[in-house]
Amino acid sequence: MALGTAAAPYELRFDAGRICLDLLATTHPGERLDGLEPLRAWITGSGLVPPGTPLAHADAGWLVAFRELRVHVGQSVRGRHTPMVRPYDLALGRVNDLARAAAPPAPRAVPGEDGLLVRELAGPPECAALLAAVARDAVELLTDPVARAAIRECEGDNCPLVYLDTSRGRRRRWCSSEVCGNRERVARHRRRAALARA
Repeated sequence: MALGTAAAPYELRFDAGRICLDLLATTHPGERLDGLEPLRAWITGSGLVPPGTPLAHADAGWLVAFRELRVHVGQSVRGRHTPMVRPYDLALGRVNDLARAAAPPAPRAVPGEDGLLVRELAGPPECAALLAAVARDAVELLTDPVARAAIRECEGDNCPLVYLDTSRGRRRRWCSSEVCGNRERVARHRRRAALARA
């Protein structure tokens, strides 16, 4: 979902470069996973399940579990420079525990309404399996030296988002050029205009 195109009151972002980092983005500028509908939208939008996958069986326990995983992933990613610190070790241990759960149902190709093949799951996804997929993504990110070196924190004012910098030259400075980057450009323009008037 592109920024600025969300019809719902909650705007979800999927531009951090990894599913686990997209989960972290659901906290800014406010809580995005504030109910089951946003959680279902995030699960589908992140690509954990194909579009149209029924998620009516998701309940409040799912919401709590995804928020808890988000905390653990955040502590693991942000604390990567200070291992052997108790909160980091506990968070990493929890991520590892969740990564061991069963995988989601296998995808299969089936004819869609237009006759073209579409992807669907062989059965309904369970919460533990979806959490495991996100936790495994975090484990892969944290154990891949190249990917780990590309983890960046947004330089935007008051923006805590973390993203994977895959830009040429590794010079990306903001979580989003359209959001934080644009704010910085506007602020820079205003500063220059104020100096010109002075």
